[in-house]
Amino acid sequence: MQTILTDFYHLNSSEKTENGSFIAHISLNKDHDIFKGHFPGNPVTPGVCMMQIVKELTEECTGKRLFLKSASNVKFMAIINPYETPELKLQLDINEDEDHVKVKNTTSFGGTIALKMSVNYQKLSS
Repeated sequence: MQTILTDFYHLNSSEKTENGSFIAHISLNKDHDIFKGHFPGNPVTPGVCMMQIVKELTEECTGKRLFLKSASNVKFMAIINPYETPELKLQLDINEDEDHVKVKNTTSFGGTIALKMSVNYQKLSS
């Protein structure tokens, strides 16, 4: 799958759980150019980048190219500073049908939930 966020994060590990969830552990690249502009001296991971990571991980898990159709209940609950909390855990609860992929995501670091959202993707033809 193609990644838009080149060298923004590294997938350390991933697994499918018995209940069907996809769990990914990633590390953010604190030296990435995005953090130089968002925000100088106080880097914060942009929400749109977190949403893109969820999309890319969902594509990795399903083996399908996806297009974001809708997002609901998007809640950014904690700031993700790549210097303080570069290690993130993303849980993706994925439901697929013929044309769509629905995902409920929870992103956390340590015991802190940073992001919760539900997204609906359209499957793209190869």
